[in-house]
Amino acid sequence: MSRKIPEEQYEKTRSYRLKQWLYGTKDPYLDNVEMQPQKPFVEELVVTEERAKERAFIFEEAFREENARNRIWNKLYRAFSVIFCITLVLILVYGVSYLPIVGNPDNPVNNEVAQRYIENGLQETGAVNIVTGMILDYRAFDTLGESHVLFIATCTVLMLLRRDKKIGNPDITYYDEDPNDYTHEPENDLILQIAAQVLVPVIMIFGIYVILAGHLGPGGGFSGGAIIGAGLILYLNAFGFEKTEKFFTAKTYKRMSFGALGCYCMAKSYSFYTGANHIHSIIPLGTPGAILSSGLILILNICVGIVVAGTMYTFYVMFRKGGY
Repeated sequence: MSRKIPEEQYEKTRSYRLKQWLYGTKDPYLDNVEMQPQKPFVEELVVTEERAKERAFIFEEAFREENARNRIWNKLYRAFSVIFCITLVLILVYGVSYLPIVGNPDNPVNNEVAQRYIENGLQETGAVNIVTGMILDYRAFDTLGESHVLFIATCTVLMLLRRDKKIGNPDITYYDEDPNDYTHEPENDLILQIAAQVLVPVIMIFGIYVILAGHLGPGGGFSGGAIIGAGLILYLNAFGFEKTEKFFTAKTYKRMSFGALGCYCMAKSYSFYTGANHIHSIIPLGTPGAILSSGLILILNICVGIVVAGTMYTFYVMFRKGGY
């Protein structure tokens, strides 16, 4: 069993110097290179005047109206702009002339796809809300892509705006040492806090209701998640980061998003596989109009709502403070 060596002796070892080099905690040029303060640069007046004359001469030669090359280029530019605009207008008018007549029963909007959604949507999806059945059953693959777009957008914002923790002390962040950190926290506004105590629970409950009843009426994961995200933002503005981070942190968002996207992928992978191979699904559609119906749509609505709520709150926090 190895024994612990003193700190002074450890600092003389190669492993300690390697650790400093890896973490960048020591400047290799510090105390090793002779450094002298640089004298301020003062340009002579003659040189400054000559440079100004050269700049004026170059500008005059390049942009004066008498320059034949400039005159030719300006004429070509204007002629090309006019030709381009006329051509674009003619193309648009030509395309509009081939549009079908309004109200014609043979129009593309009146095809068998929309008819299938309307006539067989309730029987095939179990969702009373036709829009929800279309988005989370017939076109669930598109909705999966939209959820991933939200997640990727959040990752991009995190990479661009995140204020990382200091190297060497992960418990201290840059914004914790910011002397103006109080600007990120709300003032002790008693009216706002009392209003938030009343409104935030109502907003959260209403958002959950919109998500859970998305297959029964207007609503769903996108709208319900936006409502819950707005509730989180209101709570943050009223009580600040310290209280909000007691139940919602960056780790919480990551776990919720990964879990929701993973659950969505697994659920729809099963649905895609059984549907493509004409295999009977073991997940029942339930009784239309009941809360536990429409097969996997209820679960998918919950997953989408989690991703949307976390994305809204994360966007707000990153643009406001750069981390949470």
